[in-house]
Amino acid sequence: MEPFGLRGELHTPGEHYRFDGVLVDAVAHTLSRGGTTLAVEPKAFAVLLTLLRHRGELVGRDDLLDQVWGHRHVTPGVLTRAIAQLRGVLGDDAHEPRYIQTRHALGYVFVGALEDEAAPVPDVPDASDVPDAPEGAALPVVAPASTAVVALPPPTVPGASASPGPAPARRWRVRHAWMAAAAVLAVALVASLWWDRAAAPVARPAEASVAVVPFASLSRREDDRYFAQGLAVELHDALAGVPGLKVAAIDSAGAARRRDLGLQALGRAIGVATVLDASVRRDGERVRINARLVDVASGFTLWSDSFDRELQDVFAVQGDIADEVTRALLGVLPRDGEGLRERLAPTRELAAYEAYLQGQQRLREAQDDASLQAALGYFRRALMIDREFPRARAGVCRVELKRFEAARDTPAFKRARDACAAAARADPELREVSLALGELHRVRGDDAAAIEHYTRALDDLSLRPQAWVGLARTRSAQGDDALAREYFARALEMRPGDAEIHRELGIHQYSTGDIDGAIASFAKATTLRPDDATLWSSLGGLYLARDDATRAAEAFNRSLAIAPGYGALSNLGTLRYGQGRYAEAAELYRRAARLDPDDFRIWGNIGDALSAVEPRDDGQVRKAYARAARMAAAYLDIKFSDAQAVALLGWYRANLGADEAARVQVAAAEALATEQAEVALINAQTLARLGDGDGARDRLRLARGAGIPDQRIEASPMLRALAAGDSGPAGVETQDGRGGAL
Repeated sequence: MEPFGLRGELHTPGEHYRFDGVLVDAVAHTLSRGGTTLAVEPKAFAVLLTLLRHRGELVGRDDLLDQVWGHRHVTPGVLTRAIAQLRGVLGDDAHEPRYIQTRHALGYVFVGALEDEAAPVPDVPDASDVPDAPEGAALPVVAPASTAVVALPPPTVPGASASPGPAPARRWRVRHAWMAAAAVLAVALVASLWWDRAAAPVARPAEASVAVVPFASLSRREDDRYFAQGLAVELHDALAGVPGLKVAAIDSAGAARRRDLGLQALGRAIGVATVLDASVRRDGERVRINARLVDVASGFTLWSDSFDRELQDVFAVQGDIADEVTRALLGVLPRDGEGLRERLAPTRELAAYEAYLQGQQRLREAQDDASLQAALGYFRRALMIDREFPRARAGVCRVELKRFEAARDTPAFKRARDACAAAARADPELREVSLALGELHRVRGDDAAAIEHYTRALDDLSLRPQAWVGLARTRSAQGDDALAREYFARALEMRPGDAEIHRELGIHQYSTGDIDGAIASFAKATTLRPDDATLWSSLGGLYLARDDATRAAEAFNRSLAIAPGYGALSNLGTLRYGQGRYAEAAELYRRAARLDPDDFRIWGNIGDALSAVEPRDDGQVRKAYARAARMAAAYLDIKFSDAQAVALLGWYRANLGADEAARVQVAAAEALATEQAEVALINAQTLARLGDGDGARDRLRLARGAGIPDQRIEASPMLRALAAGDSGPAGVETQDGRGGAL
C-alpha cells in the first residue's frame, strides 16, 4: 500500500473514535481512558487523529509532517517523538503494535480495532470548556505524558473537611487517596473527588506525579548504602515507564540537603504531588524495607507498608511497592503491570543484581578514571555470575566509552565496541542497549546510526533525559547549535537538577564560542555537585579561556583539594605556561601524565612546555611530540570527526619536521568546520612553526574574531613575535577530554 497525500481534513460534528476503552474526541480535543484524561501534546494528538481518520491505510512520514507541522523547519525527529509519546500514553509496543504500526522508511498505520462509533460518549467537556493550548503545551492543561519529570507547581487540593457533594455538570473526575489521623484512632479513606472547574481552574491529573527520594540505609555496613540507593533508582526507572504517571528525576545530593525540611517541603521544592520514601535494612540473608507514599499538599500518608523478606525476594518487594504506588496514583494498575515487574527483575541472580547496582552507583557518581574503573569492575562481576545479563553488558559499554572520551584511551573504545555487540546479541530490544549503541555510534562519528539508536531509547521514559543529551551531543558535533540547545532544554526540563546535563550543555556552549554561557552552566553544575573535582577543574579551564587567572587558580586549587586529578593538574600546568613559568608547567603536566598516561594531549603539552624551557632538551621534546602524534593518530582512526584533535596532530607533526603531513592536518581540521576558534588558534601556531607567517596571521584573525583573548595569544612563544596568537599548550583540557580548551 502506497502512502497517500493528506488534504488537511476538518473534523466532522461529533467526531470521535473508540478502541480498547480509549476515547479520542476531535471536538473537545481530548484523549481519555475510562473517564480519565490522558496527557498528550497537541502535535501528538493531531498525529493520532490523522492516523485514525485514515485507519488501516499507510500515512507517509512527509504527509504527516506536512499535515501536522506544515514542514516548518522541522526534522523527522519531531514525528518520531510524537509517535513515541502516543505509544507511551496508550501502552503500545513498537515491536508488537496493537495500535500504531511503523512501516520503516515509509510511515505509520493505525491497526487497532475501532469500536461502534455510535456508542454513547461519556460526559466530557465540550470545546468551550477546553482552553486553547499554546504551541507545545499539553492538553487539556497538564504536563505532557511523554515527560518523565514533573515540573509543576504544587497541585491545589480541596480542603480535608470539604464534602464532595453531588457532581454538577462538566466536572473533572480526579482520584485522590488520603489518610487522616486522629489522636487515638487512625482512619484510612480512599475517595474520588469531583468539583467544578470554577472551584479549580486547572484539572488535577498532576496528582499522578511522584518523586522517589534516595532510600535511607539502616544497615550496619556503610557499604550497603549502594543497595538502598540502587533500589530507589531501579524503582524510579520502572515507575517512569508507567503511562500516565509522571516521575521526577532522582537528585541524590539535592534531596539529601533538603530532606531535613520534611517530605512535604521537599515535594513542593521538586514540584510533585507525592513523595515515595523508604528505609532499607539488611541483616544477613534478610532485608526489611519500610516504604511510604506521602501527599505533598496535605502531608497525609497515602500508603505505607513494611516488607520483611528473604534477600532473594527483593525483586518481588520492589514489584509490590511499584504496584501500590501505581494503584494509589492511577487507581488501577496498567495493563502491562507484569512488564513493570519484569523491569524490576532484570536477572534471576541476586548476587549479579547487587553487583549491577554497585556498578550503576559508581557510574552515576564517577568523577575520575578510578571511579569508572570501579564501576567497570562491578559490571564485570555481575557478568561473571550471570553471563546473559544484557543491562550489565550495556553498563560495561558505557563505562568504556566514558573512559575513551575522558582520556582518549583507544583500547577502551575497542572494549566498549565488544561489550555493546554482546549486549545487542543478548537483548536487541532492550532500551538500555539502544542507549549504549547510540553512545558507541556517536563517539565513532556515525551520526545517522547514533540518532537512530538514541531515538529508540526515547521509548523508555526513564532513559529519555540521557537519550536527549546523546542527541544533543550528536547535533553539537554536526555544528547544529539550535537543535543541540533544543535537545539539551528537553533533557533539563525532565531533570533540572542533573549536574551532568548542565555540564554537557556547558561543553556545547564552549564549543560554539559562548564562553559566558559555558561558565554559567558549569557554575550551576558545581552548585549541584560541589564535591566533584572534575567540575571545578573544567570551570577553572573556562575561567582560563576567559583570561581570568585569579578565578581559574581558585577553581583548580579547589579541585585539587577534593582530589589530585589529572584534569586539574593539566589545567594548572596550562595556567603556569601562560604565565611563562614553563618548568613548573612541565612538572605539572608530568604529574598529570603519571595519573593518566593514555591522553595524547598531555604528552603534547609536555612537549610544548619543554620546548620553552632553557636550556632546551631536544631529545625529550621530540620524544614527547612523537608519543603524542602516535597516540593522536590511533585516536583519530576511531573518532575522525574531532576537529581539534586533527589540528593538534598537525601541530605535533610540524614539530617533528613532517611539514607536508602537518599542512594536510591543517586543511582537514578546517574542513570539519567545528570548534573553529580553537582550530584556528592551533593552526595559527602550526603555520607559524612551518614558516607561513601570512597563513598564521589569517588564522589568528579568525581566532580573535571567534573570541580568543589576546592574553592567550601573547602567552605563546611561537606566536608572540607575530603579536597575534597562542593556543596555550594544546589548549586547556576539558575533564572528559572533549573540546580540548575548556
